[in-house]
Amino acid sequence: MNSTTEKRIALISVHGDPAIEIGKEEAGGQNVYVRNVGEALAQLGWQVDMFTRKVSLEQDSIVKHSDNCRTIRLKAGPLEFVPRDEIFEFLPEFVDNFLKFQVKNGIKYELVHTNYWLSSWVGMQLNKIQHSKQVHTYHSLGAVKYNTIENIPQIASVRLAVEKDVLEKAERIVATSPQEQEHMRSLVSTKGNIDIIPCGTDIQRFGSIAREAARAELGIDKEAKVVLYVGRFDPRKGIETLVRAVNESELRDSKNLQLIIGGGSTPGNSDGIERARIEQIVNELGMSDFTTFAGRLSQDILPTYYAAADVCVVPSHYEPFGLVAIEAMASSTPVVASDVGGLQFTVVNEETGLLAAPQDVDAFASAIDRILLAPEWRDELGKAGRKRVETKFSWDGVAHQLSELYSELLQPQPVASTAKELVESTAELVQSAAKELVESTVELVQSTAKQPVLVAK
Repeated sequence: MNSTTEKRIALISVHGDPAIEIGKEEAGGQNVYVRNVGEALAQLGWQVDMFTRKVSLEQDSIVKHSDNCRTIRLKAGPLEFVPRDEIFEFLPEFVDNFLKFQVKNGIKYELVHTNYWLSSWVGMQLNKIQHSKQVHTYHSLGAVKYNTIENIPQIASVRLAVEKDVLEKAERIVATSPQEQEHMRSLVSTKGNIDIIPCGTDIQRFGSIAREAARAELGIDKEAKVVLYVGRFDPRKGIETLVRAVNESELRDSKNLQLIIGGGSTPGNSDGIERARIEQIVNELGMSDFTTFAGRLSQDILPTYYAAADVCVVPSHYEPFGLVAIEAMASSTPVVASDVGGLQFTVVNEETGLLAAPQDVDAFASAIDRILLAPEWRDELGKAGRKRVETKFSWDGVAHQLSELYSELLQPQPVASTAKELVESTAELVQSAAKELVESTVELVQSTAKQPVLVAK
């Protein structure tokens, strides 16, 4: 594969727009992953097209990030925000518009890398229709998620069936940690091909500013003890656990303690409900004087917040990887995280931070205090964290591993001899696509509608 045309990849992220500002609704680790993987692959010579769902008329249909990397927004359902659990019914339209995009541009994607279960269904349809090969990254497993929430959505049975299907049918599954791979095998299926390739982070951007300079920039006293949370407002992110843990800190009544909660969307969106709930808890506990809701943190200012903190807390009920943890570690800031999922892989207990039982307020309070009360140990943990990220979690390293995987799967394929033949052959695929999509959708819904939601305990 010597030409850029041959080194073409479609990254599909239906609900996670790679071009959207991180911190907005439905914008989190998956968006960061897809965007950074795309840009890093482009640096390696791949032509990268990242497909996502368009949510408003104001959005550009194509956003160019670099010469070889762009985000392409396709219509699928109403041009408005739709919660991810309600998007499935619009996926046939997404596939249809994907195929039309290929025809219009005279191209065909021989390989697609899908992200999250919604996109995996899209990838499986493309395999049926035009034999595109599929690599898939889950980002979250339904079999794990549904064990951590009380109200299981109606779409759960469909999701579990799709996640099993893609594990068994895709050319390759990318697990971001050994823990995620184990969950796939024990909770989803023993079939399928899995490679472990972790998420990454920008080791130049994170770690580019020292703690003292970061605090000066943010107006934080150099003697302050700063506890930081970064992420979406979602009950499963465990922010309540963090707030209650900080309330139990030995430094609770000192004038030095500061809690900064960064992230979140604008009031009125779905995560605004959780933010209002957390703010109410903060007020009830009398923590308002030393708690700051920093709002959505831009990618420009985020490294400064990480650097300014004494400890970054990731109290999620579950995380398949935990991007925030490695961003903090890259900034030489130790992490206190839930002892679950991929966080057990990214954070080395007692070496780069501490792990605590999820939703255990006392355990988190103790772990946070251990670091806040031992500045020299805090610095040792921070240095070890930075070294671990440099060694294992740079985006360049991740992109090289993915590039090797793609190249392996994209061994020379027979291709149309002319652009005209390619367009004609793709047009034939589009004509049969609608029928294929309807049949597969009906088949999937019928096969899952009668199934109870079975979640491994």
